[in-house]
Amino acid sequence: MTDATSHHTIAGTVVTMPVQIRKADQHMAMFSVDADAAQRMIDYSGLQVCRYRPGRAVVVLMLMRYVDGDLGEYLEYGTNVMVNPPGSTASGVRALRSAGAFIHHLPVDQAFTLEAGRKIWGYPKVMADFTVREGRQFGFDVSIEGQLVIGMEFKPAVPVPSAFTSTPQVHPTYSHLDGVTRETAGVMRLSGVRYRPGGVRLWLGDHPYAKELAALGLPKRALVSSSVDNVQMTFGDAKEIS
Repeated sequence: MTDATSHHTIAGTVVTMPVQIRKADQHMAMFSVDADAAQRMIDYSGLQVCRYRPGRAVVVLMLMRYVDGDLGEYLEYGTNVMVNPPGSTASGVRALRSAGAFIHHLPVDQAFTLEAGRKIWGYPKVMADFTVREGRQFGFDVSIEGQLVIGMEFKPAVPVPSAFTSTPQVHPTYSHLDGVTRETAGVMRLSGVRYRPGGVRLWLGDHPYAKELAALGLPKRALVSSSVDNVQMTFGDAKEIS
């Protein structure tokens, strides 16, 4: 991990690394998409999609609600493409074990986390408006400058025993901003995890982000969807890889 003495000044506030997220919740859906289409979408990064099956790649769409953390309270939507580590040409289901998430879209609703995300990690954060619907079926919409990007609605899922989810996990994420591709390693601990096959309804709007998702063949049935009652994370500085 990064040197704990590293600091960044964001909007006049000093952020000390590593950043801590003490409480957040997550709703996620995983989709199988055309690998060539996914590769075209992220070619600018210099990374290669993980082809977990011949001609297929994995895209993960998620909403994070950050409740207590060093970057404040905010909402964040992500379009994540599973990619091989730099230089790897691995393929097949086992390749997903070492794959990381390349973050292609990352709208947020607060200015502080937007500046921090772009400045510290090179994440492609942009400002957006969110509508969240609680209830038996959790749902949300994301719009940018008045144009709908995406909406999702999740059916209830089945709890997973904590013995399978409580072990800390190291997850690399990749980003590309201003011509630089970066890798950020984070440690994540999950509790209150639920999964189900399918389980999500997805719709797209007219924003250019939505058109990129449509080019992947979305909306379609998800491979799996999940929710997490609490996500705790620690992540340090990004490492430039190209």
